[in-house]
Amino acid sequence: MLDRLRHPYLLLALTTLFWSGNMVLGRALRGQVPPLSLAFWRWAIAFLLVLPLALPHLRQQWPLLRRAWPAVVILGLLGVGGYNTLAYIGLNYTPATNAVLINSFIPIATITLSWALLNKHLQPFEWLGVLVSFVGVSSIVCRGELQTLATLSPNVGDLWMLGAVFTWAFYTIGLQWRPAGVDPMLLLAALTGVGLCVLAPAYAWEIAQGQTIVVSAGSLAGIAYTGIFPGFLGYVFYNRAVGEVGANRASLFLHLMPVFGTILSAIFLGERPQAYHAIGIGLIFSGIYLTTILPETKRR
Repeated sequence: MLDRLRHPYLLLALTTLFWSGNMVLGRALRGQVPPLSLAFWRWAIAFLLVLPLALPHLRQQWPLLRRAWPAVVILGLLGVGGYNTLAYIGLNYTPATNAVLINSFIPIATITLSWALLNKHLQPFEWLGVLVSFVGVSSIVCRGELQTLATLSPNVGDLWMLGAVFTWAFYTIGLQWRPAGVDPMLLLAALTGVGLCVLAPAYAWEIAQGQTIVVSAGSLAGIAYTGIFPGFLGYVFYNRAVGEVGANRASLFLHLMPVFGTILSAIFLGERPQAYHAIGIGLIFSGIYLTTILPETKRR
């Protein structure tokens, strides 16, 4: 049972579930928690959670961490200081349809960067899986009507989201250069520390602009969720899974976010699922099958 719970595909599914909850919660709290405040406290909570697990390894593994400081700084800037902050800012300016559609380009961006920078390629059926999964995402965000695409108008929020997409793609690829021999909890603490160093002045600037948290039970609970699940557990699971299955396959699981987002929105926001949701979900799972299970079957 424990071995199954450690399976990389299960870890990736749980990660996207946590991150989907983060998106739904972010929309629900956007009037109470400014974007930079949410990003800062999310990672401050995650840092407090990981620190007790990281400190026992610090003395012995500090030389390894210090020698790899360029990779640690870059990964911390991209994965902790970058992606979620850019996404939170973008969601203040762009409609959810635009944001989700742009976010669905992450697997394609990751594969493209892997091809351009690392000369890595997918098999034809794996490319087909990416396409099928993306069509599934598009059917959800377009509500089953292709003409919806014609009405999407780029704005500054779309540019923020596009920046977030490529930031995460670079982070996913960069995980292969994380320092070997460093305990995952120590590495996560180091990455989070780097990210907080960037977010702290940005958070202070936001406060100086008069944007502060509306303190309530709901806002505090929401911030706590973002730190514990998408912030702490989500990154632990994602980093481990990428190490086992690679960046290309891991990134495809982000296509599950619209699936989980639809379900969670129905439960917590009262948005009723439609027929196009079922079609999109079926296509997404078909795409994941083509890029994960099928390649493993052919290798046996």
